[in-house]
Amino acid sequence: MSFNDQYRPSGFGHLPVVTKNIVIINVIMYVLTIILKETQHINLEDYLGLHYYLAPDFKPYQFITYIFMHQTYNELGQITFAHIFFNMFGVFMFGRAIEETWGPKRYLIFYIVTGLGAALAQYIIMHFQISPHLSELNAAIDSSTNTSDKAYLINQKYDYISGLNRYVIIGASGSLMGLLGAFGMLFPNQMLYIYFLFPVKAKWLVIGYGAIELFLGISNNPGDNVAHFAHIGGLFVGIILVLLWRKDKSRFY
Repeated sequence: MSFNDQYRPSGFGHLPVVTKNIVIINVIMYVLTIILKETQHINLEDYLGLHYYLAPDFKPYQFITYIFMHQTYNELGQITFAHIFFNMFGVFMFGRAIEETWGPKRYLIFYIVTGLGAALAQYIIMHFQISPHLSELNAAIDSSTNTSDKAYLINQKYDYISGLNRYVIIGASGSLMGLLGAFGMLFPNQMLYIYFLFPVKAKWLVIGYGAIELFLGISNNPGDNVAHFAHIGGLFVGIILVLLWRKDKSRFY
């Protein structure tokens, strides 16, 4: 998608400082992830991607670092640029207008907070997926009177918790959805061009995109590895922040 008039970026060099550095950091992390995988067999996603809080590899700092990580390889083991390209293209397109409207401090706060909101939304979904099985295991362990059975169940619980490491959230999509929501509220009638061909007002694009993400999240397609509820969380938190800041213009950064 693209947009016209004064909100079309004239070039990377003309991007405001926070937007420019967000793109640079993401590209650096993307390249570094590939280099370390290929040369040292180190997967940065294990360290910087966001794990569920019960997973052995979880660290609190991952709530921030996951926003700057992107998929580097597809299911076939081939290097893919799609994830980082579309996310950074969105930041490139919408970030300039929003940062120039709010200023760098508020814009950076917004970007990080919407990323946190996206993580929280996905955590809630993961909790409802994971907690029933853990509750069953805990109940079985508590009710077991046989020592060997209890030991077996405890090992099952340990293996299940260890397996939680495979659930990793990465990407700036939640923050990008927050930016899209903010753009739709700040410039609701600005014409955007989907695939550079189909014009639509920003407010309708936000509503439509949010509805699609909600539908895909509820559909829960087994082959879909996209964190749709994280996207919805970023969009929701972004809209809430814009509404709150509209009421408190005296503290505009």
